[in-house]
Amino acid sequence: MKIVCIGDSLTYGYGVEQLDSWVHLVRKRTGLDLMNKGINGDTTDGMLCRFEMDVLSLKPDWVFVMGGSNDLIMNVKPNIVESNIASMCREALKKSIEPIIGIPPNVDAANVREDWASYSNFSKVAEQLAKYRDRLLLYSRNSGIKKLDFYSEIEKRAISGIGELYFDGLHMNETGHKIMADIFCGFLMNNTTHCSKIK
Repeated sequence: MKIVCIGDSLTYGYGVEQLDSWVHLVRKRTGLDLMNKGINGDTTDGMLCRFEMDVLSLKPDWVFVMGGSNDLIMNVKPNIVESNIASMCREALKKSIEPIIGIPPNVDAANVREDWASYSNFSKVAEQLAKYRDRLLLYSRNSGIKKLDFYSEIEKRAISGIGELYFDGLHMNETGHKIMADIFCGFLMNNTTHCSKIK
C-alpha cells in the first residue's frame, strides 16, 4: 500500500531530524510505503500546483492532504484554503486515489518565535485555524471523504497544554511528532486492513 503525504512543514518535519518526523515514524512502525512530500513554507496553492508531479504521477493508493496554516498566516481566507484542499481531493478521486483530509494542529500563539510573531497576528491565526477546522469537518461530512483531525486529537493528548509539544509555537518537537505518528497509526488501524501489526 502506497500513501503520499503532501503538505507543508508540519508534514515535512521542520526542526527535527527526518528520522524523527511523524511520517518516517509511521513508515517505520507500519512497514507501509509512505512518501513525504511536505515542503517547508508551502501553501495550499503551492500544493495544488505540484499535485500532478508529487501525487498523481506516483499513483498511490491514498493521498494524505494537509495544509493551510501558512495560508492563514498570510491572511488568506479559510474558504479559499478549503477550496484548494477540495480541488486536490477531486483530482485524486479522478485517478482512483483515495484522499484523506488532514486537519492541522493549532498554533501555540503565546509562544511563537519572536521574529515570526512580528510577521503576523498569531492570535488571529489561531482563530482562523479553528474556523478552518470547522469548514474542513463540514466538507468531509458532506463529501464523504475521510479526515484525520490532528487539531482536536493533539489537544486531547497534550497533558499540560499544546505548548509542550512545540519548539517555536508553530512546529512540533520530537514529542509532538511521536504523538502525531500515534494519531496517524491509530487512523490507519481503524481504516485499513494493512496495519493489523502496528506496534
